[in-house]
Amino acid sequence: RKEKPRMLHNASQKFESAFINVDILPNNSIMLKSLEGQRLGIWIAHGEGKFQLPGRESEYNIPVKYSYKAYPGNPNGSDFDTAAICSDDGRHLAIMPHLERSLYPWNWASYPNERKYDEVSPWIEAFVNAKKWIEERNGK
Repeated sequence: RKEKPRMLHNASQKFESAFINVDILPNNSIMLKSLEGQRLGIWIAHGEGKFQLPGRESEYNIPVKYSYKAYPGNPNGSDFDTAAICSDDGRHLAIMPHLERSLYPWNWASYPNERKYDEVSPWIEAFVNAKKWIEERNGK
């Protein structure tokens, strides 16, 4: 019987809360596809956030990775530096960092100076994309 992916306690064995960077990889996620290629800051806050992925990396649809492999850049010790995993059809997204806590520039620990006039951060696109996807399927 093949071992299944699981969520485990952080490798540090403690609750982690920090502002870190993630890289958004080429992906088919309904929410994240338009953010592909970006490195964005985001809040993490969890005690059980470690993705344990027993197979080869190519077996998983990983749209978001922590930008740095070592702790504290990979704050939970996730396999393949995984910050999010997505279903093959792009409809289901499991993401450990809190993009909902990173929507406004004033939420960020440090916001890029060249974007200082933004009213919202690029993370808003994830929610806009989800809304558009729903509207397209409901004929709106």
